[in-house]
Amino acid sequence: MRAPRRESGSITPLVVGLAVLVALLVAVVVDASAAYLQRQGLDAVADAAALAATDGIEGDQVYVQGLGARAQIDSASARAYVADYLRSSGARERFPGLDYAVDARGQTVVVRVAAPLRLPLHVPGVARSAVVRGTAASVVAVSD
Repeated sequence: MRAPRRESGSITPLVVGLAVLVALLVAVVVDASAAYLQRQGLDAVADAAALAATDGIEGDQVYVQGLGARAQIDSASARAYVADYLRSSGARERFPGLDYAVDARGQTVVVRVAAPLRLPLHVPGVARSAVVRGTAASVVAVSD
């Protein structure tokens, strides 16, 4: 009868490899969460800016031209209202490097915002920063 074969070795490489894998997964989840939260914030800023533009234009149209079915959007006015909102709301301080674009056509204002995000944890092979974007639209409707 033969003696049972003994296996010898170290589980240290397995434990170290598993620890590295867990650390990478944690870093990816933390970075993805930071990007998601920034996108949510930028979407809220874009939404509020679009609403500020349409509310301002709608008020101007009602008082100057009277009630109608829909107010027509002036691109320059929409940009001015968006810029004023971003300045007064503190969005530029909350999102350093904030950039925006306003597209006004017919009765719709579309606001696109973007801001850089420095990722909290560094994953090897992945950039340390990213640009996060948010978009919102609003329609001007004048009602009695």
